[in-house]
Order: sequence, then structure tokens, then C-alpha cells
Amino acid sequence: MSEMTAGLLSEKLIQNIENVIVGKRETVELSVICLLCQGHLLIEDVPGVGKTMLARSLARSLGASFGRIQFTPDMLPSDVTGVSVFNQIIREFEFRPGPIIAQIVLADEINRATPKTQAALLEAMEEKQVTVDGVTHTLEKPFMVLATQNPIEYEGTFPLPEAQLDRFLMKVRLGYPELEDEVRILEDQQYNHPFINLQEVLTVQEILMIQDEVKSIYVAPSIKRYIVNLARQTRIHSDIYLGVSPRGSLALYKTCQAKALLLDRKFVLPDDVKALASTTFAHRIIMAPSARLRNMDAHHVIDEILETVATPGGDFSGQMKS
Repeated sequence: MSEMTAGLLSEKLIQNIENVIVGKRETVELSVICLLCQGHLLIEDVPGVGKTMLARSLARSLGASFGRIQFTPDMLPSDVTGVSVFNQIIREFEFRPGPIIAQIVLADEINRATPKTQAALLEAMEEKQVTVDGVTHTLEKPFMVLATQNPIEYEGTFPLPEAQLDRFLMKVRLGYPELEDEVRILEDQQYNHPFINLQEVLTVQEILMIQDEVKSIYVAPSIKRYIVNLARQTRIHSDIYLGVSPRGSLALYKTCQAKALLLDRKFVLPDDVKALASTTFAHRIIMAPSARLRNMDAHHVIDEILETVATPGGDFSGQMKS
């Protein structure tokens, strides 16, 4: 790795993306955290707020290969993974890769496809490979899916299956820009889109090394218990029908490590857990019917749980054990 620390390199990536995605520092930071954790990101919001451009900017900033899948109701699984075609000249079947065979993949409007087609992503997202006609094709690292979806109230949408939602490390919203930020967007795009001039600031090799460094961030035993206790509370809460799975606990664990690294810290603090709990847990929770009738949502329940579960204290750096 270069002389810059992993945290500074990650900050460089964030700032580069902010040249295109204006005024959305938190969402850009979360997308980079997701990349560093080797996870996948679900972006839910109304059209026109920059969901697609966020994925494209991330890919270009890394010099990574980019694939885009535009989901439609008539789409087939083979349109995602690729297909084997018989070559008349060599008299053999040849694999023609689908758009999922890339390093950064934009799954645009994922909830417009049927559940069968959405399920075509499951193997790629979990195992970093696709299988077509019995032949397995390993995906190149880093591999990340950034999926966008319109709010489920929109016509022509299909809700994502629970197994699909659980494979997304985080779910975020971009939201509308503030007044001054929207004015800047108008000015920046008067002649050309800033994406045209976006430069590669990190290599794929640097990202892979940072991903390995994330794993070395220390997490104190009390922090681990805190994360698991938060997850367990979602499984017994009266307003929740289906709570967070162990995959959700692991997601919060990893994202906290990445956030600590972004801040050039070698260990995780309880504040990291509190900051990321809602983003990593909420989309994995199914609310009870009675709670939905009261307009309760998962974010509100997670905030309640964070208030009731005791925050651990003491030393979190691991230095007392050395």
C-alpha cells in the first residue's frame, strides 16, 4: 500500500465521489464502508436523486469494471447471469457472460423484476460466483452489487424476498438535496456533467489491501456481546414479526470495523455500533401487523432497542490485554 494510511486512502475515495454526488456525505461514506466490508448496498429512493450516478462514480473512482442490469418485469435469470451458446464453428458451447460478470454491478430498479429473476443474484452476492448450465464462473474481486429500488408504493414493483434483502449489507436513502446543494448541482452541470472528468483515485489492488486491513480492526468482547444483544432484542420485540438473523449481526460487526478504519482508529467503539445499527438492521426486520397498523417502522423500533440495551463501558482498544 502507498505511504497513506488505509483511512486516508478511503477518505480520498469518498471526496472523489463527492465531486459528483453533492451534499450526501453520509450516504457516500456508507457506500464506501459497504465496499470495504465486501458487502452489497441497497439504495431505495424516488427517481432522479443520483442513485445510478453513485454506483457509476464508485466504479470509475476505482478503475473497476462496471456492469449495469436494468430490471424489467419480463426479464429472465439468464439475462443477469449469462447464457451458453453453441458455436457452430468449433462445435462447442461457449459461455456469453451476463452483466453480473463485473466488479461493480448496478442492479437498477431491482424491484421491477419478478422474484425468480431477483433470485438470480443470490449466488453471486453470497458466494461471489455464478453457475450456468452446471459450470461455475468465479467473479473477479472486488465484487459489489449496488441495487436501486423505487419505494414499494410505486406501481409495477415487486417486494424483494427476505432472503434477497438479507444479503444486502446495508440499505440507505439519498433523499433530496438541500437548497444550496441543489443550486451547486445546477451550476456544476451547466456545460458538462462532473462525472465526465471523474478520475481514478484508488487502484483495485489498493482496495483489496484495505479490505484485508478492515478485518484486523480490534473489536472488544463487550462490543461483540453488545452487537449480539441488539440483534437478539429484535427477535423478541413485540412489534417485530421476524428479527435480525446472525448474518445481520455479522453485518453490523463488519461495518463497525470499516467505520473505525475510516476514522484511522484501530478499534471499534460503542458509538460506531449505534451509528450503523439502523442502516444494517432495519431492512432485515419484518414488522408485526399490529405495529404496521400503528405506522411503526423498523428504524423507530431499533432506536427504542438502542435506548434500552445497556451500552458497554471500559477499555475497547485491547491494550490492557497486551
